[in-house]
Amino acid sequence: MKQVHVAVGVVINDKHEVLIAKRHSHQHQGGLWEFPGGKVEPGETTFSALKREFKEEVNLDLIQSESLLVVEHDYGDKRVKLDTLVVKHFSGVAVGLESQEVKWVKVNELTNYEFPKANEVILDAITALNLNAGFC
Repeated sequence: MKQVHVAVGVVINDKHEVLIAKRHSHQHQGGLWEFPGGKVEPGETTFSALKREFKEEVNLDLIQSESLLVVEHDYGDKRVKLDTLVVKHFSGVAVGLESQEVKWVKVNELTNYEFPKANEVILDAITALNLNAGFC
């Protein structure tokens, strides 16, 4: 089974909130919340893929990122490699351009949302970040 390489963005605003989006029900892991992003196309860097996906999906222009972690997960029907970047420098207003629900959530409230299993490690990493200490 082929692995899908996905660029994932943990975008943090000045209020120390993280942007999440709800997956459409017809998508893999549909109905669950996620950190926006998308497939890395051949010839793209992870950050260039993330910039493209964020502009297409949530209308944000990403300026700079830092690597957070890479997660490899096998769902049984699909294998994913989540190349996760933290973004604190961006412009624009987040809007679900594909009719998906998007919202800014405080880190300590992320546990109130249901995420795909592969995102658990990302959630743990975000929780471990001390956003008030000026990370990224």
